[in-house]
Amino acid sequence: MSVEAVHEFLKEKGLESAYREFSSSSATVALAAAVLGCEEGRIAKTLSLTTKSGPIVIVVMGTARLDNRKFKEHFGEKAVFIKPDELEDAIGHPMGGCCPFALKPGVRVYLDASLRAFDPVYPAAGAPNNAAELTLAQLEEVTGGEWIDVCKGNECSE
Repeated sequence: MSVEAVHEFLKEKGLESAYREFSSSSATVALAAAVLGCEEGRIAKTLSLTTKSGPIVIVVMGTARLDNRKFKEHFGEKAVFIKPDELEDAIGHPMGGCCPFALKPGVRVYLDASLRAFDPVYPAAGAPNNAAELTLAQLEEVTGGEWIDVCKGNECSE
């Protein structure tokens, strides 16, 4: 159901042409970059975590790593990733297809500053063999995501 929900979501937003489907896997950053023919950083990796107030997703540059100290400073708690076999129930998408839209109600979306290194970016689109090509402005608009800085290194500075 995830892919259908993403199709419907993109259509409602006037972005159906952003959808890309591949004959091979795009389930990891490296695979997605290879199939798209772009830099790994351009892949918008969706991290799925659980917090005391419910599940969240943080979209980061493909090569970025979460900084646990920054996460705790921002959210007031330790970062806890959702287990792969619980992803679909928690956020609405399977492992390798987690994306920041067409989510279960109540899932909050955050956009990490590391994303600003590339425009457009390619988040997954609900399955391990697809993506959506979105500008940063489109990504912010369709997700309603809040910009934060929770990644390691200089690539995340605003």
